[in-house]
Amino acid sequence: MKFLKYVRTAALLCALLLPCRTALAAEAIGSGDADVLMQYQEYGERLRSIEYRSEIAENGFSVVENQIFPIEIAGYGEVSLIPAFEVTYHRLVLFFVTESGQVIYKTDQLETNNRVLGQMEQPDCSIAAVSFRDLDMDGRMDIILITVCTAADGSGEVYKVGDVLFQSRKQAGFYRDYRIAEKINRFGMNKSAEVITAFVRDGYSTEFLYTAATLQELLSQGLEIIPEQCNYRTFGKLGKLQVVPGTYRISNYDVFMVYLVSEQGDILFSLQPMGDYDNLYALKGINCRDIDGDGLKDIVILARYSYEGDEGQLIVESDYSIYYQRTGGFSQDTEMKETYQCGDEDTMELLVEEARAYWGWSGKDEEE
Repeated sequence: MKFLKYVRTAALLCALLLPCRTALAAEAIGSGDADVLMQYQEYGERLRSIEYRSEIAENGFSVVENQIFPIEIAGYGEVSLIPAFEVTYHRLVLFFVTESGQVIYKTDQLETNNRVLGQMEQPDCSIAAVSFRDLDMDGRMDIILITVCTAADGSGEVYKVGDVLFQSRKQAGFYRDYRIAEKINRFGMNKSAEVITAFVRDGYSTEFLYTAATLQELLSQGLEIIPEQCNYRTFGKLGKLQVVPGTYRISNYDVFMVYLVSEQGDILFSLQPMGDYDNLYALKGINCRDIDGDGLKDIVILARYSYEGDEGQLIVESDYSIYYQRTGGFSQDTEMKETYQCGDEDTMELLVEEARAYWGWSGKDEEE
């Protein structure tokens, strides 16, 4: 019976959505949610009805006026790219409009509209960057789109979503390769249009930083070890491990990772202290000591990172990460970070004292 219900729902959805070229179709097919189907039907009808620029606002879409740009479209010459957010569901749509105001193409098949799968409403987001580049080298301008979204869990955290739209060769319009968008965002290559270009057009990728199995594999693909902070440490039952911090340069960014490597050269653990920052500016230190008083050696990383501000300015901040050793692995701190934010004047010793004080433990003078 459940299977028959699924088939009926899918058939109804196909009948409703075949005329509308949007991303939610694939999401809603498996949900069986009648409310979502009804919302999508109403939304799709409004989107399909827009044939002229003047009808965008009339149908519940808010134009992002400061992100309207000209672009050459084969067969039409120069048209305007007009991004707009649907005001109820926060879904982003790109409209391509001629000088006379006619909409020749529109799409909401965008990665940023898939943050909450199977739902119409998406998190609040804004456009961080729009860039036009010939990424597939076919003589037509493609689109790099980066949005900044607020986490749907209410934490207030923000994150970037990168996307690429390739201009079609046969007709006015664009298409996406979801596999490219998935790698851009899963492996942190959504920092800027330059990084996305380096990946899509030039073939550079950070994927190996997260998938490599051995230190030799990392080195062969371009990881640069930071030698002054690379040392062997004994982590209790985990044994003797080499702490290997390193960077990989893609475009104008240094991606920072720390690996724990066995004496045989196998990667046992990988740490990502850089988080959502764009670039490692300077590594101030790595300290391996018991922080929470459980007798197990933990890892403290202190560094300066850089990122692009809202107005395009370079911002440099000091930040830290603590990884607590647990049975069989390491767990990144989230509790202390909520109460203690370090500044540029913080040293490693001061940070270790603050961390131990947080756990109510004075520590002892053991060697790293």
